[in-house]
Amino acid sequence: MGRLRRLAEATPAGRNRYVDLLRALAIVMVVLGHWAVASIGYDEAGQPTGRSALPELPWAYPLTWVVQVMPVFFLVGGYANAASLTSHRRRGGDATGWLLGRSARLLRPTTVLVVVLAAAALVARLLGAEPALVRAVVWFATIPLWFLAAYLAVVPLTPVMHPLHRRYGLLVPLALAALVALGDLGRGLGPAEAALPNYLFGWLAVHQLGFAWYDACHGPSDGPARPPDTSVSPEPQNRGERRGLRSRRLPLSRRAGWTALLGGLTAAVLLTWPGPYPVSMINVPGERLDNAAPPSLALLALTTAQIGLILLLRHRAERWLGRDRPWMAVIAVNAVVLTVFLWHLTATILLVGALDAVGLLPTPAPGSAAWAAWRLPWVLMLAVVLAVLVAVFGPVEARTGRPPAARGPGPSAGGGPGRRWRAAGRATLAAAGFAAVVYALVDNAVTPRSAPEPFGLPALALVAYLAGAGVLRLLRSGWGSRG
Repeated sequence: MGRLRRLAEATPAGRNRYVDLLRALAIVMVVLGHWAVASIGYDEAGQPTGRSALPELPWAYPLTWVVQVMPVFFLVGGYANAASLTSHRRRGGDATGWLLGRSARLLRPTTVLVVVLAAAALVARLLGAEPALVRAVVWFATIPLWFLAAYLAVVPLTPVMHPLHRRYGLLVPLALAALVALGDLGRGLGPAEAALPNYLFGWLAVHQLGFAWYDACHGPSDGPARPPDTSVSPEPQNRGERRGLRSRRLPLSRRAGWTALLGGLTAAVLLTWPGPYPVSMINVPGERLDNAAPPSLALLALTTAQIGLILLLRHRAERWLGRDRPWMAVIAVNAVVLTVFLWHLTATILLVGALDAVGLLPTPAPGSAAWAAWRLPWVLMLAVVLAVLVAVFGPVEARTGRPPAARGPGPSAGGGPGRRWRAAGRATLAAAGFAAVVYALVDNAVTPRSAPEPFGLPALALVAYLAGAGVLRLLRSGWGSRG
């Protein structure tokens, strides 16, 4: 508690605490949503198995509009990435140094999960477990990595997309939304693979809006340094600032909030109930379309409504976060927020295994009264198991600070041809490291859950992940930055 209080007291006056609150709430809601909708049973071999209960709960489809908060995470990510990249460049740093700094916080806790699961899978195989069963368990535990793969694809594009934002403003997310609509049209008329680029276009569109939110709070991101705006007043205006769709600023007024909320909800309703998109904003097995994987135009409409609600609540939330205890709680969650997300399904596996081992695993039919009554004790027990996992693995994330490679000027600052070549090589290796990690996470996601993998994860994916993360780790340590 004393450490949290010191961190709270050291919070810069200009920090947007609301962004931190939204990040924490988004991850907590994802975790609770996954736990609440889980249905546990036994397969033909008598082994415990889990699946989503949503196909048996059509009445709950509209509720997914509340718990589908991944767009909020990308919005907050865009704000945070714009803030850190702007600060990094003002200190004289380069894009590569910034990317390496961001990779530390994302990959260190992820690497712990990957290594622990691979080691546990190998031990299980040596003890005689069936390869298909080992893969099924690891596949379920690594479901959160599909989202991280999308985010790790978006982050390295920030140094490219941020200048586009400075030049074209809100036209960029609008163009990306149009590409999402084209992808939806392609999968509606042809193969589902036609919409695969939406994984990038959809999340990039939301990420760009985070840039605009940052500029609305702090002014033009390419201008000189200025004291941050610590007020909760309506959107500031600068003389000469571009207006309309080329504006770099997200409108923050209550009128803008209501317009986004009502307009987004209206569009989402029209696209789902009478339109071609499913009502559920979370994947429902058997549905012809999926609004979230990849992101659809209907999900972007819901995102617009969510942004409107965020704007309408921000003044009240900022006043509440000015108090010590709420802000300390937000700090505590954010210190381990990725650990919570990464391990929450592993907690499910451990609890199911323990209850099955002692013969106390309830398997009520999804949607039944017994299933509904089991939700509260189920979530509470899972919270206890997850708390233990976070206590064990959370310090890895909590201790991750800004590495030396992200602090000072990059190797491209001045120097002769040799230094410039080293800077180019360093940037290429960083990009290759990110690409290898993203490939590994995607390969794991698309490999069937019944594939007999000795490490639980596809062997090539495991090698690619460790190689990519290893290269980024070496670069963060300063390797390749000096001759």
